[in-house]
Amino acid sequence: MATLNETLRTLAAARITHVVGLPDNTSAPLFDALQSHPSVRLVTVTREGEAFAIASGLWLGGARPLVVIQNTGLLESGDSIRGTAVRMAAPIPILITGRGYGKMADAGLTPAEPRTSELMTRVDIDSTALLTEPTLDAWGVPFERCQGEQNPAAALARAIESARSEQRPTAVIVARALN
Repeated sequence: MATLNETLRTLAAARITHVVGLPDNTSAPLFDALQSHPSVRLVTVTREGEAFAIASGLWLGGARPLVVIQNTGLLESGDSIRGTAVRMAAPIPILITGRGYGKMADAGLTPAEPRTSELMTRVDIDSTALLTEPTLDAWGVPFERCQGEQNPAAALARAIESARSEQRPTAVIVARALN
């Protein structure tokens, strides 16, 4: 619970006004906590691609949104990220929950592995984790990965600061529990 409370304090300290996204198993505790948060509005979407269009619109209106999605949803959001948030240079921080990173580590693999047909079809790993970081690189979205004992709240604070100082979407991939 300390990690979730730290994350909520980070959002408030950074004056995030809206969290836009679609919950998954990892982010569900954060979405639950935000339901009654006094200063951060929760905006849920039906598809992840909507999150970037809505967050970009909120930013245009003077808000300070954060997008929270799973990495599978990030891949679904490609054109919305590229054509809206990146093209507008919208300083939108993105918290990406990292599905498949645990299986990838258990298999002794890293995101830097060559994405061969053999690797992408292995049943013991989730190829989403293999595609997340190269996809962010292709879109020009800077990111850092937070896993193991690393502090998600501290990584999120850095992503928020980076998005604002660089005037572009910036991500943190959280490959661990938030609660």
